[in-house]
Amino acid sequence: MSQPVFPKFTSPVSLVVDAILTIAFFVFMYTVVAPHVPSNDKAMILLWGGLCSACMTGVFWLALQMFRVVLRAQRQDRRR
Repeated sequence: MSQPVFPKFTSPVSLVVDAILTIAFFVFMYTVVAPHVPSNDKAMILLWGGLCSACMTGVFWLALQMFRVVLRAQRQDRRR
């Protein structure tokens, strides 16, 4: 039995766009979160601000991927 061939959904351009958006979101979230870390130690602010921003950036990346899947499905339905 032959395996079904699935089209490739990612391209180098989409990967670069995702990387740029994700990095920009991380930097933005760090600038928002860092002033709210309850510490005067720069290392602790960097650590906890970075960890919080990383968690939120992971959620942003997942939402971005889900948006791409839904958008592709809607475009395919519109073509039919």
